[in-house]
Amino acid sequence: MHAISIDQDIRARLIAMRGTHRGLLDTIDPKRTAHLVIDMQNGFTLPGAIVEIPVAREIIPAINAISRAVRDAGGLNVFVQFLATEESSKGWTTWFDRFIPTDRRDAMLETFGPDRPGFALHADIDVAPSDIKVSKTRFGAFVQGTSELHDRLRERGIDTLIITGTATNVCCESTARDAMQLDYKVIVVADATAALSDAEHNHALNGLACYFSDIVSAEEVVDALSA
Repeated sequence: MHAISIDQDIRARLIAMRGTHRGLLDTIDPKRTAHLVIDMQNGFTLPGAIVEIPVAREIIPAINAISRAVRDAGGLNVFVQFLATEESSKGWTTWFDRFIPTDRRDAMLETFGPDRPGFALHADIDVAPSDIKVSKTRFGAFVQGTSELHDRLRERGIDTLIITGTATNVCCESTARDAMQLDYKVIVVADATAALSDAEHNHALNGLACYFSDIVSAEEVVDALSA
């Protein structure tokens, strides 16, 4: 698991401004809450996968515990999955053509194409019939045209998001930042998100804590939903 470190100056500033570091969680309405499980797919979680993030395997129990608590409280679990196709790559050439070499680009398309093994959720992720799945073609799930997530959440009256999954500093962070600016209340779970290193994980959490979300533990989320 990551060694989580939230800067004490940041935490003190948040408490001074808001009275707590977890004000959103303390006032949560479960029935207007969605748990977004970001990119817990084989292509990110399995040993040797093209974008393997080893810590992502370690957070699965925490994610499942939150999913159960959300269901029991009447909330919604949404499993968000990264999808890569030839069409989506042509619309995102800055990433596919400049940030990754050609052989890796081809491997990404092969791994995260529709119905490919790498696109599927890790076998240990707990998915129930009441949960939904949403595909996205960018890092952030709220980028215009990348997914139907925003519309589906608004249809259900969702105003609060709990974010777990991987990678903390890429898809989780991108989704959290955009969500807050779309007026969602955002809660990011520090020990149910994963990155390639402790440094990347903690840098993302500290940045999000300042302006975009509550940063809490899985235990705090489960306790709040169970109360």
